[in-house]
Amino acid sequence: MRFCILLLLIGANFSGAAMAAEPTTTTPIQDDLIKHVDSIREDLVAVNQEIWTFAEVGLEEHRSSARLVGVLKKAGFKVKEGVSGMPTAFIAEYGSGSPVIGILAEYDALPELSQQAIGTRKPAQGRTTGHGCGHCALGTASIGAAVAVKEVYDKHKLKGTIRVYGTPAEETLIGKVYMALDGQFKDLDVCLHWHPGSQNRIWYSSSKAAISAKFTFHGLPSHASGSPEKGRSALDGVELMNIGANYMREHVKESNRIHYVVTNGGGAPNVVPATAQSWYFVRGNTHEDMEAQFEWLTEIAEGAAKMTRTKMQVQVDTDCHEIIPNLPLSKLVLKNFKKVGAPKFDKADLDLARDLQTSIRNDFGLKEPKLLNDTIDELPEEPYQNAGSTEVGDISWHVPTSGMSTACFAAGSPGHSWQNVAAIGSPIGHKGMMVAAKVLALSAVELLQDPQAIKDAKADFEVRMKGRKYTTKVPKDQKAPKTIR
Repeated sequence: MRFCILLLLIGANFSGAAMAAEPTTTTPIQDDLIKHVDSIREDLVAVNQEIWTFAEVGLEEHRSSARLVGVLKKAGFKVKEGVSGMPTAFIAEYGSGSPVIGILAEYDALPELSQQAIGTRKPAQGRTTGHGCGHCALGTASIGAAVAVKEVYDKHKLKGTIRVYGTPAEETLIGKVYMALDGQFKDLDVCLHWHPGSQNRIWYSSSKAAISAKFTFHGLPSHASGSPEKGRSALDGVELMNIGANYMREHVKESNRIHYVVTNGGGAPNVVPATAQSWYFVRGNTHEDMEAQFEWLTEIAEGAAKMTRTKMQVQVDTDCHEIIPNLPLSKLVLKNFKKVGAPKFDKADLDLARDLQTSIRNDFGLKEPKLLNDTIDELPEEPYQNAGSTEVGDISWHVPTSGMSTACFAAGSPGHSWQNVAAIGSPIGHKGMMVAAKVLALSAVELLQDPQAIKDAKADFEVRMKGRKYTTKVPKDQKAPKTIR
């Protein structure tokens, strides 16, 4: 998680001393969980590699979603597919009654990141996409954890419900938002998540709220040379809006972000473009800041339409909130992380990481002292601010939520990079994925067994949510998009 659009958990500043995980005692049920995850390692690696090869972008993850659903059905989970109007969204459930513990799964890839699992830049044949955020491993570890919980559920007479949420299109912040608006998380007691990264740490953090919107301008076509006076250029509207947005940057908070691409600029230079479009992401550390910035951007678009005598239409695809951290839940996940320990890497892993770091060092002057991180960070005294966005935030506004990141990438790797695609399809990614599956399984079972842990998480949630109200710019009753573009 990712977390996915740039989810840069791996680059956030993190206080607190790093430490190696020390051996801790485990209970019989914890031993069973860990042994079962180890017993299905070969299967989980195979699932990861298949989804890594599929590399399907958001809302088109048909084979990836089906692969995860197949594993869950085979294990005995009841699965609902096509949830919240998204064909690749699913909810899988085992057990019954309270408490209800959710685990999040993601599986979408990114465009323009085709890459082989080697240490030099070399696109994979037959595809242009790649898992630069590691979601192939994210979804795989999540279902692996759930299957392990199911395996001990009856043997140890557990009570409650374990639920896996298959959430598509995280990279464009869509899946969880529309599932939340559809009420799919309303009966959860606690939600757990994880994300591949370059460090081993707990998600005791916030993130950036973000809105994704498309601004479409409509003008009048004409011959660009023979009768320009009879045309009204939609592209002029787009360009003036983008210029205005770039001047706006000088007067927004340092923590705010504005990104855009032109998705349609017209068909030919000799025809005045009748339709043109810019696609924007607007971000802020709080939803309130993001909303104010988006309103200003919309006014700029309206001004551009007036200047060009075109018509402007804005379509909000999604509206994503910042993460609300949870201290008791973060402590619980960290405790189980230490039981499992950080991923252990061998010489081949270190050699690959060294190769992956070479290009980063040459291009950006990387001064990372490590090749792969093999220690677990302690919790910071206060939640840190993440530079990325994730719709995990929208769930955290409704239910106590926490998770972690495990080292699946070479230290110092940028998010959404070809280096990450290579690492997550290699044994480096596999080892981080297996650790995550174990930590999620241990944490889920502890929550099923310990009502006080859930009470503590909910109490912390109530305090942090005081004075907050969940609002959205997504129009009421709007259905989830069918495609990204």
